[in-house]
Amino acid sequence: MHDINGSDLPPVKEDTFCKHVLYYEINNSWVRIWDLIILIPNALFVLFLVVRFNKAQLKLRATSSPIFLTFYTLVWGNVIISLVRCAVSMTVNPSVPLGGLVDKILWVMVRFFLLATEMSVVIFGLAFGHLDSRSSIRYVLLATSLISLAFTVTQGTLEIVMPDDIFHIDTRDYYLFGHGGMLFWFTSSVIFAIIYFLILLLPWIPLREYLALPTKLSFYLYVLLLALLDTTQAIGTGLLAWGNMQCGLCIVDVTTWLYFSLYTPLVYHTFLSEFFSVSPPSIMFSYKAQMDEPMDDDQVSLPHQQSFSSLKTDSDYIYQQSNSVYDSTLFEAGGTTPMNPVYSASLQSPDSIASGQSIEIGAPTSGFQSQNMPST
Repeated sequence: MHDINGSDLPPVKEDTFCKHVLYYEINNSWVRIWDLIILIPNALFVLFLVVRFNKAQLKLRATSSPIFLTFYTLVWGNVIISLVRCAVSMTVNPSVPLGGLVDKILWVMVRFFLLATEMSVVIFGLAFGHLDSRSSIRYVLLATSLISLAFTVTQGTLEIVMPDDIFHIDTRDYYLFGHGGMLFWFTSSVIFAIIYFLILLLPWIPLREYLALPTKLSFYLYVLLLALLDTTQAIGTGLLAWGNMQCGLCIVDVTTWLYFSLYTPLVYHTFLSEFFSVSPPSIMFSYKAQMDEPMDDDQVSLPHQQSFSSLKTDSDYIYQQSNSVYDSTLFEAGGTTPMNPVYSASLQSPDSIASGQSIEIGAPTSGFQSQNMPST
């Protein structure tokens, strides 16, 4: 009698390649090839993050932007927990009840972090115009964490109490991680796919007049990729739950590998690579509406950054950037943006000040031509 959480048809046989790859152990060890092919891309991505760590720290310190720091922290958290899961799964025996339980708990934990990041990215993108403080960012992270926790607790309960027979290994008498079963997996995939497709439709419906929607193409490409991934995953789980087709398991294998191996690099490439690049970083989420009110120190602002091409030292870089992050940009009717001489002087680095140059505000001194600054 098969479990109601899975299919009523016989489970996929162990001799099929797409199921065999899930539990095949190298040289009869506990190192499964499935864990290995997920570990390798995550390990390479960690190496990439380590190589660029110093530059990332300089950029984060220079901008003092909570939104970028939040994304960077989420990226590190996701990739570390994924590496831990792979490493632990390779050291426990899944055929032993305790080993199988530990393996499933680790899978659920990874899913929790990835789902929380997934929802946070979308909310930051859609509501960034209204997230004006660090407290707002904390509220978003708290809300997404609670939703993700409810999702993963449900998934873990189904996984432990009602394991799916499709992922049962008869020769070794244990269950692989089945993502909560085909019915749960299919339902959640359909729901997420619908949400993402609705987000893609927002720029073309009347509701766009009431929302400060992102204008950058990268955000919508990110949402489109997730929508296609969830749609494909729904097709695969549907075939397994009601059709028992062998290709269904191959489809969910591919989508699972893509999600657990490449999702975190996708977040980095879409929202952080431009910020950490050598060229001047642009606004991650561009909006049509401009905020014209001065901001407090606690408020989040991502203005157009100063050019970095002329900066020679780290001290120059940090000193210049730290003065421009929280300044509001006021536009005059004539279209010109005058620069306050005090602000211009503040952009000089400590190195240039130490060289003996002095700047006086007020009447022009000898050696400098007077400049008629437009009134602000």
